[in-house]
Amino acid sequence: MWKMAAAVATGLFVTASPIAYAQSSSVERERLSASDWKTLTDLRIDLVKGALQLTPDQAKYWSAIEEAIRNRATNRQARLEKIVETVGSRADDTRLEVLRNRDPVSFLNRRAEALAQRSADLKKLADAWQPLYATLTPEQKRRMGAVTLLVLREMRDAVEQRRMQQAEDDDD
Repeated sequence: MWKMAAAVATGLFVTASPIAYAQSSSVERERLSASDWKTLTDLRIDLVKGALQLTPDQAKYWSAIEEAIRNRATNRQARLEKIVETVGSRADDTRLEVLRNRDPVSFLNRRAEALAQRSADLKKLADAWQPLYATLTPEQKRRMGAVTLLVLREMRDAVEQRRMQQAEDDDD
């Protein structure tokens, strides 16, 4: 169990590190390429599948889960690219111009669309997991719980790191 947890933690650190440090200290931030996103998604999928150690009977449910994970990752990347495009179109504007030209209704509509997409993607992922989860042994469920906790902790730490970096950049 501890070897598996160590392997999961190592894999998680490897996959989460580029996201946590994807922001440079300069005004222009580094972006992950489509290839980088695909690699991260592949690593995450391999990490979860490896942690679960599926039996041949359980493996038949995996393709639906993998497809839902990939679809969710693709949609997330598209949402992020749309944000970058929106922010980039205003890059030359001063803060005062941005405030004068803001459109809160348009912002709320874009946010609602993004949340609706995220909701639909999560529902598809939950639906894909349901049949497999019903067949997992208690040990597999514990490993899945451990992976989930590690992922959530890493995500929290990555977000905090980005916030700290952004605060440092804003102070400069």
